[in-house]
Amino acid sequence: MIASETTNNTYINREISWLQFNARVLQEASDERVPLIERLRFLGIFSNNLDEFFKVRYATVKRIVDAGKGGKNQLGGIKAKELLDIITQIVINQQTESIRVLEDVDNKLKEENIFVIDETEVDSNQHDYIKDYFFQNVSSALVTIILNDLVQLPNLKDSAAYLTVKMQMTDGSKQFALIEIPKGVERFIVLPEQDGHSYIIMYDDLLRYCLSDIFSIFDYETISAHMIKITRDAELDFESDLSKSFIEKLSDSVKHREIGDPVRFVYDKTIDDDTLQNLMEKMEIDNTDSVIPGGRYHNKRDYMSFPSLGRTDLMYKRIEPLQVKGLGLKTSLFKAIAERDYMVHAPYHTFKYIVKFLREAALDPHVKTIKITIYRLAEISHVASALINAAINGKEVTVSIELRARFDEEANIYYANQMKKEGVNLHFGVPGLKVHSKMCVIEREEGKKLKRYGFISTGNFNESTAKIYTDYTLFTYNQPILKEINKIFNFFDTNYRVYTYKHLIVSPHYTEKSFFKLIDEQIEESKKGNEGYIRVKMNSLSNYAMVDKLYEASNAGVKIDMIIRGICCLIPGIEGMSENIKVISVVDKFLEHPRVYIFGKDEDAKIYISSADWMTRNIHNRVEVSCPIYDFEIKQEMIDTFNICWSDNVKARLINTPKENEYKIDDNPKVRSQVAMYDYYLDKLKD
Repeated sequence: MIASETTNNTYINREISWLQFNARVLQEASDERVPLIERLRFLGIFSNNLDEFFKVRYATVKRIVDAGKGGKNQLGGIKAKELLDIITQIVINQQTESIRVLEDVDNKLKEENIFVIDETEVDSNQHDYIKDYFFQNVSSALVTIILNDLVQLPNLKDSAAYLTVKMQMTDGSKQFALIEIPKGVERFIVLPEQDGHSYIIMYDDLLRYCLSDIFSIFDYETISAHMIKITRDAELDFESDLSKSFIEKLSDSVKHREIGDPVRFVYDKTIDDDTLQNLMEKMEIDNTDSVIPGGRYHNKRDYMSFPSLGRTDLMYKRIEPLQVKGLGLKTSLFKAIAERDYMVHAPYHTFKYIVKFLREAALDPHVKTIKITIYRLAEISHVASALINAAINGKEVTVSIELRARFDEEANIYYANQMKKEGVNLHFGVPGLKVHSKMCVIEREEGKKLKRYGFISTGNFNESTAKIYTDYTLFTYNQPILKEINKIFNFFDTNYRVYTYKHLIVSPHYTEKSFFKLIDEQIEESKKGNEGYIRVKMNSLSNYAMVDKLYEASNAGVKIDMIIRGICCLIPGIEGMSENIKVISVVDKFLEHPRVYIFGKDEDAKIYISSADWMTRNIHNRVEVSCPIYDFEIKQEMIDTFNICWSDNVKARLINTPKENEYKIDDNPKVRSQVAMYDYYLDKLKD
């Protein structure tokens, strides 16, 4: 949906823009140039994204409707009730397309002798294996709910899939039941190979095959099973019990999320009418809620873990993360960083530098303090273990851990408790603000002075996501910058004070004002007859004040190139408003995650890496840090890598244009930026 189809021709609604982004993910699943198994995994990402959208964004709009508010000012000119209807229709269309894509991929898998069979296709050779698997691994853990005698259903778990079962009894009555498909089970069960052919059955279909075993005590003539799923509001509600710690309150709130208000009900469109009606009545769902017909299978997010079957030819070729030129992993990082700044660009460069730096600090007798912010940790975190190691060795370790990192609360709570046990000083953010900045400062005694070392990043210190997210991390010995990072940690203790910064741009106090000033400088250059130039790369642009400022710059003649992966409320290329603005989105093998801001040209350009998107929450409601790049070589690297991404004409899409998500096509040689980026760093090592 483009601007002319909304009620406001100045902005694209944020929710609609997000759905347009998820359509780009679905494009990857439908793209025949993408390896087959990767197409399934993109289908899983699309589904997982959609689940989170309903839990958070759709739920927010629904709360506006339930409160009796119009919401036009918050929603880019669309009334909240109207927006819910638009979202539902878009999602129905996307779900239909996802079913088509799944069927297409399934047919192509058969051409590769990979067969995903259902319960009707099980042959005699597979029968014994499936029955044995069921009794050994499934039957004892099944949760089966008989519905007939229940006036109201027990609360169905958020985002868990259920098989709803209908039995036509021999006495003419009907019996209904639900079987929960628990989270964490192996959704795809690999069956023994036959004649060089691979076979897989889904957990759901294995249950369908074994319905006679599950319901053996019932006397029925026919039995059928169809899938349903409910998605609940993921907003966290904190109780006011003063006797509980913040961690305890958050833990209780995360558990409460399982029984939040339903915001979406998805069902197999082939389900019998009487079964559907029975369910909706017991769940107290009516057609005014987001009731969405779907396919035979739900929770397609599980396709992210589709088994590889050893078929590397049907997956992306794995890259070997590179070292940074001049920065060894077998020598002291402190000595190297004391000489100059270094930039690590994951996943092209190895994430091991961050762990090595923290482990070196944990062992170095001259290191006195380590301070770090943490937003999302890996399930098995070497970062956390290095910090605990440092505390055990007597270092003063301070960790600001954001326990409210959505959907990672439980993992962060676990590590917070582990670190607390070992003497790590913990901060749980600032009242009213999430701490989203990514930074670390280490104080080391050198002679009679304390010297600071550290790093600032665009991404989380997470070994798992560092393999699939692109992010920049600057390692620096720049004392003025590190002194200002230390100020931010002081702010966590004394957040009634507003500190000043000469180098860093810090939310919530300075981000909007500082970026406005940088944009104004380019407007002035343009007015002088020089070329004003702005290049930005970010995840999302949804703050209307920032959009308006970019429109102002465009009208002053400033050239603006933007790479925005996700939400973009700005409409480019409109005469008299944004004709000097171009916007592309790159969706490919890796998730584009960096925030990079470049103002001006060549050696005079002012360049920042940042944890902050230009969204209202990042500008006004979070602690964020944008860090200047001063090293000449790294500045050139930032410009080079931006230009590589901008030149992409394979995986780049044009967004918020009349033909939404059209691939960028030009007469230049083909550039797939993520492949070209790896080659760029490989060439640097060879020089």
